[in-house]
Amino acid sequence: MTTINTRFPPGLTIIALLILAFLALFLVIPVVTVFYTAFTDFDGSLTLGHFGAFFHQPLLEEAFYNSLYVAVMSVIFASLIAIPLAYFTVRFRFRGALIIQTLGVLPLIMPPFVGAVALQLIFGRSGTVNLLLQDWFNFSVPVMDGLNGVIFVESLHYFPFILLNLTVALRNIDGAMEEAALNMGAKGWRLFRRVIFPLALPGYVAGASLVFVKVFDDLGTPLVLGITNMLAPQAYLRITQVGLDDPLGYVISVLMIAFSILALWLSARVLKDKDFSTIQKGGNSLQQRTLNKTESILAYGWIFLVLLLVLSPHIGVLLLSFATVWSYAPLPDGYTLSHYAAVFTHSNDMIMNTLLYCSLAAGIDIVLGTAIAYLILRTRLPARRWLDWIASAALAVPGIVLAIGYLRTFRGLEIPGTDTMLTSTWIIIMLAYSVRRLPYALRSCIAALQQINISLEEAAASVGATRRRIIQRVVVPLMAGGILAGFVTSFITAAVELSATIMLVTRDSDAPMSYGIYLYMQSASGRGPGAALGVMAIVVVAIGTYISHLIVERNAMRTRPARTE
Repeated sequence: MTTINTRFPPGLTIIALLILAFLALFLVIPVVTVFYTAFTDFDGSLTLGHFGAFFHQPLLEEAFYNSLYVAVMSVIFASLIAIPLAYFTVRFRFRGALIIQTLGVLPLIMPPFVGAVALQLIFGRSGTVNLLLQDWFNFSVPVMDGLNGVIFVESLHYFPFILLNLTVALRNIDGAMEEAALNMGAKGWRLFRRVIFPLALPGYVAGASLVFVKVFDDLGTPLVLGITNMLAPQAYLRITQVGLDDPLGYVISVLMIAFSILALWLSARVLKDKDFSTIQKGGNSLQQRTLNKTESILAYGWIFLVLLLVLSPHIGVLLLSFATVWSYAPLPDGYTLSHYAAVFTHSNDMIMNTLLYCSLAAGIDIVLGTAIAYLILRTRLPARRWLDWIASAALAVPGIVLAIGYLRTFRGLEIPGTDTMLTSTWIIIMLAYSVRRLPYALRSCIAALQQINISLEEAAASVGATRRRIIQRVVVPLMAGGILAGFVTSFITAAVELSATIMLVTRDSDAPMSYGIYLYMQSASGRGPGAALGVMAIVVVAIGTYISHLIVERNAMRTRPARTE
């Protein structure tokens, strides 16, 4: 049978070089520029003096330790929410487990800086909860004060990363391990602590490292809450107030990248040289136990409280979007549709800009993702894995750092044939979106191509089809589900991007929805329209998430082998 030539023809060589040039120009060089600026003096000589100056400024040193503190505490509190929720829904049999897991993921479809405002109205000093506690019991809980507010918001927003990864890990544990432990007398808390959780540790560590990185790099939530003594806000303030030549802004950027990489490295290091495999492939999962009446009441009560807490940002944003006035009162004084009318009247450009930027960025991502996946899995390109590693490295680059790199690298660069600077156009925003979201599309495309048996391509080659025709008529159609899922994932995550957006928007006419929400939220009078715009962003992301899941499910059903009788 004719096999596909897996050597590297000139056409694919050119494609590989073009992809490498794109990644170098819009990812590697901007990041290298940030590092170079942080480690060089004004005369171009290498120096560590900027880092010494950083740690000799009390405000910046405080910001560094605050960011570490907030990230670590957010992981801890996110774990306290996610671990019991994952364990209960996997370990016990009760109605509504699937609904509970679905609702538990809802925080991810809301930008954290949007939820921050809603949580202030519900849990702030003059919020719903504290007003009621003060009225009924004469005390209040400082949940949203200072750094506690950032930790609270980030924990509620990012705990689904732990929940999702841990749920999968728990379901993959071989039930034989549990049976062996039970036969040796382990049960209850001891069984969970000594057997079940250690076997699910890879899932937990993967989720916890993502939470740390996301919280450590977040810019929008601290800014909305008025907290500036953290690294991301300080990087933003140094560059916007002092200027692009301020070396301390670049030092902060380097520290943010370094700790993101360190967190991911430590997560891999923790699991190194440890065996988490099960005895038998495809063995039975953990046995689900039916709760008795008392246990059911306690479990449902606890889960209800957790989900009420988790869904409180969504409830708060929805109420705020309809509220006439909501201040120093448990609930709004009245309700109106005027905020939505204002959004549709004055923010149409923001909505259209979001659709344009995110569509173009997602389109670039699936083209690059499909090409890189094919080069990795279907060719023998030397060092082809470098394409995967470079593209995936965008996960470790905070949005604000990439934006700073763009402003420094491309300042003074005009678009050919025009007198317009690249950094003053919407194109730079769209490029930042595409680079930041490329890893998501790439993973979807690789997964889709891995499910296509190469024998299908070999069969096409055996009847004379060229490589180009095989890709067009066989590979791409069979990858369609994964490609569409990658497009939707890139689109919806770019739609709520703020860190890069806030640095790169130079004109209000070029602003997308995320920037508009942030501007609205800066004043009490603008919070209603901001919440309405936030609700619209949530709806867009929710619809996109649903479509993505639908595409993945249909693709899985299409590729699933037919059952023979």
